[in-house]
Amino acid sequence: MYQIRIWENIPWQEIQALAMLFLPREAFTVTTDEALGESQSFSVVFEGREIALPQERFFYRGCPPSHPKEWKNAVKRGVYETLALQTGYRPPWGILTGVKPVKIIRELEEKGMDLFRIRSFMEEYYLLEGEKNQLLLETLQGQASLSLPGDERAIGLYVGIPFCPTRCVYCSFPSNVASQEQVALYLEALEKEIDFTAEGVKELGLWPDCVYIGGGTPTSLSPLQLDRLFDRIFRRFDLSGCREFTLEAGRPDTITKEKLKVIRDWHIGRISINPQSMNQKTLRAIGRAHSPDQIKQANEMAREAGIGHINMDVIAGLPGEEAADFVRTLQQVLDMSPENLTVHTLAVKRASRLRQEDEHYNFKKQESMEEMIRQSRALTRQAGYIPYYLYRQKYMVGNYENVGYAKPGEQCVYNIRTMDERQTMIALGAGGISKICFPRENRIERSANVSNYEIYIQRIDQMLQRKKQEVFLPLKEDRKEGF
Repeated sequence: MYQIRIWENIPWQEIQALAMLFLPREAFTVTTDEALGESQSFSVVFEGREIALPQERFFYRGCPPSHPKEWKNAVKRGVYETLALQTGYRPPWGILTGVKPVKIIRELEEKGMDLFRIRSFMEEYYLLEGEKNQLLLETLQGQASLSLPGDERAIGLYVGIPFCPTRCVYCSFPSNVASQEQVALYLEALEKEIDFTAEGVKELGLWPDCVYIGGGTPTSLSPLQLDRLFDRIFRRFDLSGCREFTLEAGRPDTITKEKLKVIRDWHIGRISINPQSMNQKTLRAIGRAHSPDQIKQANEMAREAGIGHINMDVIAGLPGEEAADFVRTLQQVLDMSPENLTVHTLAVKRASRLRQEDEHYNFKKQESMEEMIRQSRALTRQAGYIPYYLYRQKYMVGNYENVGYAKPGEQCVYNIRTMDERQTMIALGAGGISKICFPRENRIERSANVSNYEIYIQRIDQMLQRKKQEVFLPLKEDRKEGF
């Protein structure tokens, strides 16, 4: 058992998150101790032996910090180096535990740092390994032309459909298997929120420049329900300036010619077809009802229907798969030539069935995960794709990352804006989290709908009032101050 003692002024939650990159949660404790003070700030006790290193060793370039954030990061570097020495493992993302590391280097660039200085800073300050540093820089370059909205009145719009035909073993999202009656009630409530939001957006002189319908699996709706949903969105919102409209069609077994016709008739140009794996045994194990052949058929039907932009998702680290299995999946998906390809690292969330069955799963595949991630970088580069968005999650197998790759010129605007967090994104539906951007203050506020769709239906009027208080009134005040 490791005992990590930190000065009480250091946020213990971040030290705990860092330690979890090295050790299972039950293998260590984090305690705060006023007696440590600035002079020591932390120590690590293992098997009765205390490891206490001079605090100044972990200051950036030996300079005592003048801000609490610098104390915190100095302690994180010290804990990282100590646990790396004890365990023999160096997490490739260094002391970074946040989900959007590209934002850090983007801000450094905007402060005038050149790429060489950024690389050095990330290696020395955050202890990033070279490959991850290079990936961040390439990703920044891949999104450079699309990271800012062209008009400050432009917003992003997300509409959530929290239904799936089955629940995957690793899933912790608010997705549900529901009856047709429940789906119909949900759509009625969602239409109320669409109408309310559209009025608020119009009143403020805003308009969506990107729309994303996600889930769940929106194509679990019938063709008639999809048509009704699109009709509501197009009639209520001014989409004349919309650059991109995406529909998540993740499960190939929910894609039909009738639904694709509805999608095409509404001129929706981008859909996601998500194989996750091209291994039939794996698909059964994770709770997917489709086959590899259905994935290929869905792709062919979408192309024949005239859908011009297809995204596909694959997951590295799925149960029962080794590097060779993942590489076969990736090669088959690349053969289908999607415009976008997102390579996810499996994240074993606490609410997922996989975590309940094996709470140490994310520690068991580090060696094979390293090969999977290396191969994904090599194969996508060889096929002509560039990385353009990246994010990380807690409990990721091997402590890696999710990377969105695209053919040059085919980057997804919505994905970039979501990671960039410099545009207001208004989310509708159960589980939707709106992000309200205040650029003059460099500040983001969040407003969440309830995640349970049945409670969402029951409390839809409350959700509308929440949107008024937490989204539209703050935006109205911000716009008033901005003129």
